[in-house]
Amino acid sequence: MRFYSASLLLLGASVASTNAFAPQTRNANTPVRSSPLYASEPQHENNVIDTLESIDATVKGALSGMALAAALWVAPATMAGPMTSHFPSVSDNNVIASSVASAKEMASGSGTRVNKDPESLLRYGLPINNKEVRQLQKSIEDIRINIQSKRKAAALDDLKKARGVINTKEAKMTASCRDAKVCSDILASMKEKLEPLEGSLKASADYLNGSDQERDALDKSYATQDKIQKELTVLEEQMIPAGYEVPVPDDYNDLPQLKGRATVEMVVKKADGEQFDIEGKLYKEANMKMIIDGYSSPVTGGNFVDLVKKGFYDNMDIQRSDGFVVQTGDPKGEAEGYVGTPSKSVGAGKHGERLIPLETFVKGDKGPFYESSIEDEGRGGEATVLPFSSYGAMGWAREEYEANTGSSQFFWLLFDSDLTPAGKNVLDGRYPCFGYVVEGADFLRDTKEGDIIVSAKVTEGVENLVQPK
Repeated sequence: MRFYSASLLLLGASVASTNAFAPQTRNANTPVRSSPLYASEPQHENNVIDTLESIDATVKGALSGMALAAALWVAPATMAGPMTSHFPSVSDNNVIASSVASAKEMASGSGTRVNKDPESLLRYGLPINNKEVRQLQKSIEDIRINIQSKRKAAALDDLKKARGVINTKEAKMTASCRDAKVCSDILASMKEKLEPLEGSLKASADYLNGSDQERDALDKSYATQDKIQKELTVLEEQMIPAGYEVPVPDDYNDLPQLKGRATVEMVVKKADGEQFDIEGKLYKEANMKMIIDGYSSPVTGGNFVDLVKKGFYDNMDIQRSDGFVVQTGDPKGEAEGYVGTPSKSVGAGKHGERLIPLETFVKGDKGPFYESSIEDEGRGGEATVLPFSSYGAMGWAREEYEANTGSSQFFWLLFDSDLTPAGKNVLDGRYPCFGYVVEGADFLRDTKEGDIIVSAKVTEGVENLVQPK
């Protein structure tokens, strides 16, 4: 099949390019290029980038989306999860909760059937097997969808379903828990909160559409639903079998591993002292909270948490921000990653970087497979446990044609369902998605090259980090 040069240009420019997330290479005298495209390709590819930058941003986005769709239309349409949406941030003063709004605002309407909620995706990524709690999860998450769309009667119907599951299927849910009493108490607390949620939803229906009273009632509904949803997460975590560990080959025992989940909080500031501008509101610093998932990416997640614990990312600059990704992790100097004791099985990079294997966990498998992509395994189109379908999804950077070249560089994906449709993108299964930004994702909208990560700290789950034997 023959393409005109314009078509080749757009296809090459698409965010779906597997080379788009290759590790950055610093030069003592040359700043890192802003675009991630062809990061490791010959210099003549700069002409492509220069041409693209001259195209109007809106037209470029639309054409890139069409080109990507044309290139990948034959890929199976894999649902990343149940239909999920979000209601705008409850408090105008709390941008930290804005990952709720971001996934909705940043993704186009064509992707509304894609699950973009990071907390929902993390729940579905838990290694549990209880269909009753999944029924409860769907009803509770559907309440949020309907609050966002002001479908109050539908939200009340979902509330009724959630209450029914708790009333009739509690025994089946608690039977899967490590401590049945703990789960029973959680379910009782969730059921209790359904009462004020029902009251605020009914109140919202009595007010004039668009009125301040309606908005206040919906805000209260959203806040209560969010509390119930967080208790749901704790409930499902109780269903993880005692002593559960993701199977990892012994070859990687000399690398850090995350046996569970950890929370990382990061503070970013502008190098020039300016403030972050989020829809006209100014903030002195960006605060982001991330959940790192060792259930789906024990080696990748362990490597990241280990580097955070070591302070590796403290005072590091953002090295790429182009509207598709925000990327960092390339230290100053000739090394392109963290220099440390290498794994015997993976080896070291050309400048002594500690490398980690490509790690891929496909839904339905018992554990991840290593050192090959989903395409290498002949499984293209299958869904991964954690998909790149949320704004602020975290991925591990590597060279396009070398599986085991990741070291310390990672990226946040600025998800857009036109450009990176879940189940049809070339990220799932080619790069590990090892976590999500669950609070403060809006800050990524104004995070630019040169901004500084003032601090990165492990605030929860550090006990789940297992150091090399």
